[in-house]
Amino acid sequence: MKFYVGITDYDWFKTLTQVNCDEVNFWKPGGRTNFKALDEGELFLFKLHSPNDYVVGGGFFLKFSILPSSLAWEAFGVANGAKSLLELNNRVYKYRKTNRISDPDPYIGCIILSMPFYFDEQNWIRVPQNWSRNIVQGKTYDTEELTGLALYKQVQEKIQYQNMIQPVVMDSSENRYEKEQTIKPRIGQGAFKVLITDAYHRRCAITGEKTLPVLEAAHIKPYSLEGPNEINNGLLLRRDFHTLFDRGYITIDKDLTVEVSHRIKEDFGNGKVYYAHHGSKLIILPDRKDQLPEPFYLEWHNENVYLG
Repeated sequence: MKFYVGITDYDWFKTLTQVNCDEVNFWKPGGRTNFKALDEGELFLFKLHSPNDYVVGGGFFLKFSILPSSLAWEAFGVANGAKSLLELNNRVYKYRKTNRISDPDPYIGCIILSMPFYFDEQNWIRVPQNWSRNIVQGKTYDTEELTGLALYKQVQEKIQYQNMIQPVVMDSSENRYEKEQTIKPRIGQGAFKVLITDAYHRRCAITGEKTLPVLEAAHIKPYSLEGPNEINNGLLLRRDFHTLFDRGYITIDKDLTVEVSHRIKEDFGNGKVYYAHHGSKLIILPDRKDQLPEPFYLEWHNENVYLG
């Protein structure tokens, strides 16, 4: 089983240890290079910059996406390891040697991690001897190799000692760590926003609008009513359509057709721009069939939210 050790700064780590987040954004200032080292559910560990050559915590890989810092902040807030968008941007500018004039909304690489954990300082783990000072971003290890297995065992021991979540179960019969035993990471609210945004190709499902700042991830069945943070329970909508959808003035039927309620005109005396979409099919959809809007959730919205 492979896992990854990524390098981060102490301020990022310290900020996250002070809050209780169920997800974190391990961001990269470059915003251009993809991250392909892990598959979903595999372990991602945090290592501090030298001279603090220690593994200090980790999380479980969910997704990588390149996002403007404003959207990363909107999705994750303090889970970006910063206390404000200004602080986040200033850290990006420090690494990129840019500023708010030349780079007002910098794109950053977002490694989204679920169920993060942090070790107390007395439990920090010294990096393996084969760790090179020339490593800039991180290094992949594998439990098929002695060094990787030894590090992984240490992580397991520290997690169990601090009564944290256990990432995978060790197969005592073979004394090996099997890939099949990696966990399915939980999807938080921030990750849901990013997953929906990317699944719908960063365009409004109804209008095709692609101005990212006005697009929002909408739950079909609200999270507050036990609607899951799954792509098939979401739509990417322009902000005004999102508001109307949540308030029942617009719905989507199980055939993915837009329905606009007569109540818009009755309640507000207009709505021409919205009625133009009545009876039309969604024009932007995810590529994967398992990510298409689930008919069960659409029917729930039709019956419990839509004003008809």
